Amino acid sequence: MAIDSPPPGTDTNDLARQQWQRHRVHWRFGLYVLALLVFVGVMAVVERLGLPRAWIAAVFLLAPVALYASVGLACRTTNTAQYFVAGRSVPAIYNGMAIGADWMSVASFMGLAGLLYANGYGGLAYVLGWTGGFCLVGLYVAPYLRKFGQYTIPDFLGERYGSRLPRLIAVIVTVLCSLMYVVAQIYGVGLITSRLTGFTFEIGVFLGLGGILVCSFLGGMRAVTWTQVTQYVILAVAFLVPVVWLSVKQTGIPLPHAAVGQQLKKVTARERELLADPREQEVRALFQQETARYNQMLRDPAQSLAQERGQVQRQFSQAARAGATQREVRAAERAWHQLPKDADAARETWTRARDAAEDRSRPLAGMPPQAQLFAGDPNGDAQQRTTFDDSRLNFLALVFCLMAGTAGLPHILARFYTTPTVREARQSVTWAVLFIVLIYITAPTLAVLLKFEVLNSVVGLRFDQLPRWVTEWSKVDPLLLSVVDINGDGVLQLGEMRINGDIMVLATPEIGGMPFVLSCLVAAGALAAALSTADGLLLTTANALSHDLYFKIIDPGAPTNRRVTISKVVLLVVAMLAAYIATRKPAEILLLVTPVFSVAAATIFPALVLGAFWKRANASGASAGMLVGLAVTLYYLATRHPSLRALTLQTGPVELWWGVQSASAGVFGVPAAFLANVMVSLITRANENAVGFVDEIRMPDGE
Repeated sequence: MAIDSPPPGTDTNDLARQQWQRHRVHWRFGLYVLALLVFVGVMAVVERLGLPRAWIAAVFLLAPVALYASVGLACRTTNTAQYFVAGRSVPAIYNGMAIGADWMSVASFMGLAGLLYANGYGGLAYVLGWTGGFCLVGLYVAPYLRKFGQYTIPDFLGERYGSRLPRLIAVIVTVLCSLMYVVAQIYGVGLITSRLTGFTFEIGVFLGLGGILVCSFLGGMRAVTWTQVTQYVILAVAFLVPVVWLSVKQTGIPLPHAAVGQQLKKVTARERELLADPREQEVRALFQQETARYNQMLRDPAQSLAQERGQVQRQFSQAARAGATQREVRAAERAWHQLPKDADAARETWTRARDAAEDRSRPLAGMPPQAQLFAGDPNGDAQQRTTFDDSRLNFLALVFCLMAGTAGLPHILARFYTTPTVREARQSVTWAVLFIVLIYITAPTLAVLLKFEVLNSVVGLRFDQLPRWVTEWSKVDPLLLSVVDINGDGVLQLGEMRINGDIMVLATPEIGGMPFVLSCLVAAGALAAALSTADGLLLTTANALSHDLYFKIIDPGAPTNRRVTISKVVLLVVAMLAAYIATRKPAEILLLVTPVFSVAAATIFPALVLGAFWKRANASGASAGMLVGLAVTLYYLATRHPSLRALTLQTGPVELWWGVQSASAGVFGVPAAFLANVMVSLITRANENAVGFVDEIRMPDGE
């Protein structure tokens, strides 16, 4: 057992040196913030002077990456403590900033406001759950991890329970959670890079991967920490400036949080107009017909595909014989090439198209009213009351899973090893919540302002008058944005436009008519969010495999240099694997990330809490708890999650337990893990060393 206790006294020279070092960090940070503001101002000036957009975009892409690379090079190290925990020398405020950047992934930066735009205030479950999770971290986890010291979360569990098995299970869970999470970050990097450079999504993924590796590969946690501090400033400025701009444009009020109330009323009034609009109702009816057509085709995909091929071939032959224009011939050729290759591909393609048409056949293109928190009506008929109860239950279940999952995410918890003292670990939580909430309280406001802009400035325009951003984003990927004049009136109805929520933040400056420099700034902020989280995740995965698996289990006598080298090799392999998965475009960002919280909540969180607060918990109980929690959670996800069901070719109706959606699978896994841990611990032999361990990590700080 290696508890990191404070020294009995502190040398005056050491204290003076620490104070001088902190003052130097403060000065450097202040100069960096000033340089960032000057850089944005200079780029705004050169845009007005006529510098081509391609050059501006290239500068905004390359300059931040060059900055992160320089930090990574300056912090390169082979020292074990520096590589794994930044030498335990990061002040609380900067550790809180690094946690904020590590936490503010593309799911938060890009996905949250987009989710609130598409799902209304029902998406506030993410804000409440993620923020509340840090309260659990501060109260039940962070101080005890720092008191323990060492390097990783599996380290804590292995030492606390005195066995290799809990450590090994924790390594498996860490790798599983981190890999699922990092795929979403690299997916976001691909979107951002392809939008800025014009390269394909796949090339954008691997370009962004280079920026990720240059920081985490060379300097480990030391480089990642100070890179994340610089990244937080960029992502905060990039997120807040466009929101203030939109608020001033729409209301004249520079404080968007004060303007959101009146804009929400206008959005609600506009939604009522669209619900009663005859042309919107016509569009919904046409998409209902599309849904029925796809349902008919899906009854026998092989036969339907043969019929589709025959029809397209006849059209092509007729166009060629009749002397059709070259444009019509190309359209027929394109229709032929767009046909699915086989029956399985047809089933997948048509199912996706059917679901999209079904969404657009609903009122407001499938989006609930912006101000609606729960679906249904508690004062309506029986069906509406049932819908309301299910919606409220799933809201609360998701909040619970996100809270417990946040308190169990290995890449976040590892950051609390980096502070000099236990007290600063606690202070880090406070600073982190402050930096995170700054973004989180702004995301719902941004969603309302964006919806006001789209409903009033885009919906109702003629197709030949649509703004430039609609065309440009549809070229990046039709799955991100598409418009279709299904009723042929030449005017865009809300149901004829499909927007993926993942692009809403990136498109904010264009939607709001802001200068191109702000579009690049937002993209740089999103890139900073993706890179910062990806760095932390890859490093956590590599450290778990190299330190906990290789050094602690396979080769305990391995020298320091070999441990660091193996960590770098593992990091590279995991990064390439995650990039490959990301190029497959598996799902939307939040759909990729949400299951991670249920897995972490049902495995790491119970083992940590019981390990810190219950002396009777032992290795058998911890191992059983993590395995049972993982099994229950993965089973519910595999049999209820739409993407996983499609992957395993599961058909038939989905039977939910008590109406709980798959995103909240941890609701069942967490109590199962706690129960298994307690029961097995009580019927097996106690760990005699646990009493001393728990007493020592829970002693007053003495600082």
